[in-house]
Amino acid sequence: MIGRLLYRWSAWDATARPDSPAGRVPSQAGGLAPPPVDQTPAPTQHYRAIFISDVHLGTRGCKASYLLDFLRHTESDVLYLVGDIIDGWALKKNVHWPQAHNDIVQKVLRKARKGTRVVYVPGNHDESARQFAGLHFGGIAIREDDVHTTASGRRLWVVHGDFADGVMRHARWLAYVGDAAYEFSLWLNHQLNRVRVRLGRPYWSLSQYLKHRVKNAVSFIFDFEQVLLREARRHGYDGVVCGHIHKAEIRDIDGMTYANDGDWVESLTALVETLDGHLQIVTWDRLRAPAQAGVRWDDENEAAGLPAPRVTEETAA
Repeated sequence: MIGRLLYRWSAWDATARPDSPAGRVPSQAGGLAPPPVDQTPAPTQHYRAIFISDVHLGTRGCKASYLLDFLRHTESDVLYLVGDIIDGWALKKNVHWPQAHNDIVQKVLRKARKGTRVVYVPGNHDESARQFAGLHFGGIAIREDDVHTTASGRRLWVVHGDFADGVMRHARWLAYVGDAAYEFSLWLNHQLNRVRVRLGRPYWSLSQYLKHRVKNAVSFIFDFEQVLLREARRHGYDGVVCGHIHKAEIRDIDGMTYANDGDWVESLTALVETLDGHLQIVTWDRLRAPAQAGVRWDDENEAAGLPAPRVTEETAA
């Protein structure tokens, strides 16, 4: 399924190029939606690198409008897609692919076409893309893992991180059960936030709250970090950039950098390296309209603009 999507996107990108012999975009009748009209103003922020993961395109939980808004207001020398960009597990059960999900793919392809180096490191939900490691689709390089060198010369291992998940390694069936429970928590989270919107309250993540409160979840996250850092050290790297657990964080542990870029289902976060070499977690839980700011968060009204996102500088790279 994911392989067919990659092929179609690559074909769309080649056809959509201004210098393409075809010179036009395939119609919806051909199975591909036309590109959206991009009326976005000049980017508001440029970074050396942007890392995003756990977008879960193909699911109802994906906050596609927020990611698209983020991509429209940022540029980078390198864009890393650190796994679970497409949810192959969900697509096997039910195809949910609204236009906003297609818009994200087209936006990434456009960035690659305009000179951004785009690296796609598949995760467990899009693991079928791993068979294409070493190839390029639409200017996007697919890698099992990659290495990012910061402005200060630190070498960070870029990997999704599912291999450090004991459940994925030893009880894969339990991962599918957990995925179903997670989908229910996302549905419940959506219902709670609809109520919060009516009360004038900001977005709040139920599952993030539970992760911080449940002892076993905290222990799992600690073990996950330790496994990744141990492997990064063994390979001679100075740290690791990962996703998988939907918990954005930057920590310095025994001289090693642990950086998790979070997700676009719950926390709506990305990891960035600024031009002067600092790593930051950017939380994009407020939409930014080109003309004016709005006043509310609401999945049902995602065209509303809101104040600028929160940016937390965690550490120097």
